[in-house]
Amino acid sequence: MSSPHIRVRPAAPEDLSAISDIHARARASYYAGHLPAEEYSGPAELERQRVGTARAISSDDRTVLCAVRDDRVVGFAVLAARHDEDKLFHFHIDPSVWRTGTGTALHRACVAVWQTAGLTTARLEVFAPNARARAFYTHQGWQEDGRTGDHVRMVLRVPSDVRSPEPVGE
Repeated sequence: MSSPHIRVRPAAPEDLSAISDIHARARASYYAGHLPAEEYSGPAELERQRVGTARAISSDDRTVLCAVRDDRVVGFAVLAARHDEDKLFHFHIDPSVWRTGTGTALHRACVAVWQTAGLTTARLEVFAPNARARAFYTHQGWQEDGRTGDHVRMVLRVPSDVRSPEPVGE
């Protein structure tokens, strides 16, 4: 359930440090024990993520949204339209606010972006061992659509009503 003190807005350059911190903490929560720490939290990887996020924030072909709770950035999403569908590149919530409605509010904002753009399909890839994220996406209406290495591909038919996702394949 979404809380009234969660708002979603476009990211600004001054959000980069908060986004980078959330990205690092969220990735550590699901990669730890599965990948060497250097691959997800080493200095080179953290800098690569920071540069990529800065580029996305200033890009015309990416949308970066921030979830803000009590005047603090606590989540973010990076989306990019591709023809008639979109790809959700990143969707991370600060682990300290998991299960507070923040992810649902941010996801609804992503769906609204896709609806406004007239897109009918969105895709993402999620780390296969990340059962928590996979369950969240499934609850939001995403369905598994195969695997790519250690990631599960998922697809969402963008609903016309945010509260009523349409099942894939029907």
